[in-house]
Amino acid sequence: MNAFELEMPDSLKAAVALLDPEDPTIRVMSGGTALMLMMKTDVFHPTRLISLRRIEETWSQMGPMPDGSFRIGAMCTLSQMEHNDALAAFAPVIRQTMYLLSNVRVRNVATVGGALAHGDPHMDLPPVLVALDAEVVTESPEGSRRIPVAELHLGYYETVLRGDELIREVIIPPQQDRRASYLKCTTRAVKDWPALGVALSADLDGDSMRDARLVIGSVGERPLRVSEVEAVVNGQQMTERVIRDAGEAAAASVETIPDELGSAAYKTQLVRVHVERALRAVVNQNA
Repeated sequence: MNAFELEMPDSLKAAVALLDPEDPTIRVMSGGTALMLMMKTDVFHPTRLISLRRIEETWSQMGPMPDGSFRIGAMCTLSQMEHNDALAAFAPVIRQTMYLLSNVRVRNVATVGGALAHGDPHMDLPPVLVALDAEVVTESPEGSRRIPVAELHLGYYETVLRGDELIREVIIPPQQDRRASYLKCTTRAVKDWPALGVALSADLDGDSMRDARLVIGSVGERPLRVSEVEAVVNGQQMTERVIRDAGEAAAASVETIPDELGSAAYKTQLVRVHVERALRAVVNQNA
């Protein structure tokens, strides 16, 4: 590991000021779980790390907003999200996801902002936040902007964030009576990196599904929203035939890429099976 500067600003504004969009070796550190691994394995050699541990407490807090949405500060840890009862009541799928996400040591330090900004397509949380139609709010010298999480990731470890821009919070819109679920498949322990993750959020009128948002992670370079499946299920009674057709539509439309967790053909079969399971999980939720 090479020598580097460590800055610990006491405000978000001061942290932004330390960024240099022309220098890719300067990196912000929140929880640091992924970044430390990259440094220890010589994948990344920083010249300066900017720790966010001392910035304002508001960026480590979360809660409901007057318009019915839910705000999560970017420095909130995954454990905070797991144990926050208001968030669990607002979007139960997030607590469900945390039970499957890594181990408690990682969840105690990893933050939601870091999980999104890292851009690793094998993360559990991004597909869930895309399915919930969440947005990130960023901060830069030009001010703030809102970016749908669905548009945040471009490819492996690549996001639309500029070099002088930070995620400051996540906003999840009102969910009303929508149901949501997240399923993952691993090739080792249940909390390991997913070979596939499927997140689904939808309205149900009786057995009829509406406004489905189905997102698949860990099979491509970024979370993939699968409109072909949504077209199959929206407005339909969720019979076994429709569910099987949806699984086939997913397998036919999602272009999987191989990695150390499975071949492309293996992942395509996972897509087929787990899309069907995610649909059944949502249909049978609260039944």
